[in-house]
Amino acid sequence: MSLEFAWPWLFAALPLPLLVAWLLPRARRSEGGALRVPFYAALRAGPAAEPALPSRPRLLLAVLAWLLLVTAAARPQLVGESVQVPLTGRSLMLAVDISGSMENDDMVIGDRRVTRLTAVKAVASDFIEQRRGDHIGLILFGRQAYLQAPLTYDRETVRRLLGEAQVGLAGKETAIGDAIGLAVKRLREQPAGNRVLILLTDGANTAGSIDPLKAADLAAQEGIRIYTIGVGADERIVQGLFGPRRIAAGELDEATLKAIADRTGGRYFRARDLRSLQRIYALLDRIEPISEQSESFRPVEEIYLWPLALALLVTVLLALGETAVVARIAIAARGEAGESDENRRSTPAAGIHSRSSASGGPTAPATPPEAA
Repeated sequence: MSLEFAWPWLFAALPLPLLVAWLLPRARRSEGGALRVPFYAALRAGPAAEPALPSRPRLLLAVLAWLLLVTAAARPQLVGESVQVPLTGRSLMLAVDISGSMENDDMVIGDRRVTRLTAVKAVASDFIEQRRGDHIGLILFGRQAYLQAPLTYDRETVRRLLGEAQVGLAGKETAIGDAIGLAVKRLREQPAGNRVLILLTDGANTAGSIDPLKAADLAAQEGIRIYTIGVGADERIVQGLFGPRRIAAGELDEATLKAIADRTGGRYFRARDLRSLQRIYALLDRIEPISEQSESFRPVEEIYLWPLALALLVTVLLALGETAVVARIAIAARGEAGESDENRRSTPAAGIHSRSSASGGPTAPATPPEAA
């Protein structure tokens, strides 16, 4: 992380106030008419007697405000470390079966038996995390196919949406053809040569309006490679009345899945346990490698608001100082005006009394006249 300026040449404006003061003539003092105010004495004595700030601190604050304004205009930036970003990645769509059969618990993670969907979530999440630079999308299908996440670079969101998937949300049956058709609709808009669909299911096509092989032909016409993965053990153990017994794990249509992969230039994989599923995704990483072409960029964060806000704060401090001077003058003026009013109210009475005595006119008798 380093500090840089987008427009450093603006620092050439720093001496501008000095040039203006030196080159431009000073303003002439007006010798015109005078303005009579009743509180001239307070106005004259106010700023000189009690300045809000001494001249030197005011000058320093003004210089600081100018420096901050010029710094903000130069656009300071925090520039991060170089980041490599792929120029072109693959458009990779995941189609995950969430029909009722994905609830079979014939997978093992550690020492714990888990459902097929849980195992798929664990392995596919790691696969998604490793596909940096690729567009990743997610389709969930059961009786119907739904676009859960459109093609995006936001791998974390795709992982979260996959983790929230639940068995049976799209129905208990399996519509493989509809899932392929929906993927073709979304991938045909992407650059040719990088369109990939990974289809993961544990059964056969039992629902939907599109035949899986016809959907595969459409995908081949659009240049979409489909990699199919059949999930689930060949048999599973269930507890019966007379103890545990082995039964067939499901009706996986491997022939159709192989045909889909062959028609589109992909491959078919069989995942009977968690380890084989991990190997399959590792193999897919090698078959469809992440793009090696990349460009670097350095993330930039604009921080001009900080010096701009500080300049505003310094300006407010200067304004408050001047406001304090005006306020003191106004208070002194009100006090002087009040004294003047009192003098005017007392002066007429005294004047009348003086004029009456001087003219020798009749005055009110001190005592009432005696009766004759």
